[in-house]
Amino acid sequence: MADTKEQNQISIELNEEIAQGIYSNLAVITHSASEFVVDFVRIMPGIPKAQVKSRIILTPEHAKRLVAALQDNITKYESVHGHIKEVKGSGPVMPLSFGGPTAQA
Repeated sequence: MADTKEQNQISIELNEEIAQGIYSNLAVITHSASEFVVDFVRIMPGIPKAQVKSRIILTPEHAKRLVAALQDNITKYESVHGHIKEVKGSGPVMPLSFGGPTAQA
């Protein structure tokens, strides 16, 4: 009989292009009754137009698990590197309107 742990493992591939990552300094989050949409945006100084670099669509259940996983990782990071300072008012201030609920990041 196969080990249950082995049956529940998923092999995840990470190709070279995706492994490079995409820089984002703004996340715009909207939702409907059935999904959360997270747009990762790159805003550059002196450039009036920002680009959405990646869009991730999640079920509400997966969005909640993502929040928990991020909080767990932030807690672990801060236990090693110290408290992450939140600088209020240092981010971009601009009207963002994609329709739907108010975006939050």
